[in-house]
Amino acid sequence: MSNLLILTNKELISEKISIFVLLKNKNMKHKATLIVIMAITLLASCNRNKTDETAKQIDTIPEMVMHIQKCSRLYTAEYKFHKIITHQDKKTIKASLFKTDMSFDIPMSQRKIAIPMDATVKAYIDFSNFSEKNITKYGNKIEITLPDPRIIMTSSRIDHEGVKKYVSLARSNFSDEELLSYERQGRDQIIKDIPQTDILERAKMNAANNIIPIIKLMGYDEKDIIISFRKGLNHNINNLIDKTTIEHGK
Repeated sequence: MSNLLILTNKELISEKISIFVLLKNKNMKHKATLIVIMAITLLASCNRNKTDETAKQIDTIPEMVMHIQKCSRLYTAEYKFHKIITHQDKKTIKASLFKTDMSFDIPMSQRKIAIPMDATVKAYIDFSNFSEKNITKYGNKIEITLPDPRIIMTSSRIDHEGVKKYVSLARSNFSDEELLSYERQGRDQIIKDIPQTDILERAKMNAANNIIPIIKLMGYDEKDIIISFRKGLNHNINNLIDKTTIEHGK
């Protein structure tokens, strides 16, 4: 006698529910598996993007140094000076009377001269030793500490047509050696006047205006860029002046 399974309506319905629940559980597991896979993929992608972004920020520093070093000697400010160099002298006779030293001006022995002189003074920054040590990062912000500006007289010129002089009949004319000496005195006076100008502040401001666009090209917002110089720079401007060299002659 074969076994015949007869299900009532109630049992049949119960069986259908069990099959549906089983199928539903399988679908939910499949969906959960898909969600987990998608989450892992998204997390890996985010981590990769974050790593790439970090690597990019790190890699921009050497590139930034390279671009700034290309500036080499960057002239950032210039001043034009006009000065009148004056000199006058007389011939004198020195004598001693009763152990008392005396001097007498010789009549008609006076000489006078006024020499117009033009000079150009420039400020520059030498980036040859610029390195990653000059760059500091604070989160999204970046600070660039620039080298000290240097100040140099690049040219000086005597306006020979504008020279005025008076030489009395009893005196010889001014020699070339004397004129060169007066010109050196004029240059020295101009160099002494440099600290009275704002050339250092202009040099710093213009240097920042030249460097900021380079940093922006590296992907930084201007509001996040800080250009600075070493502390105490303004207190020793005389140490920043080259008092001997004239780059382009007279």
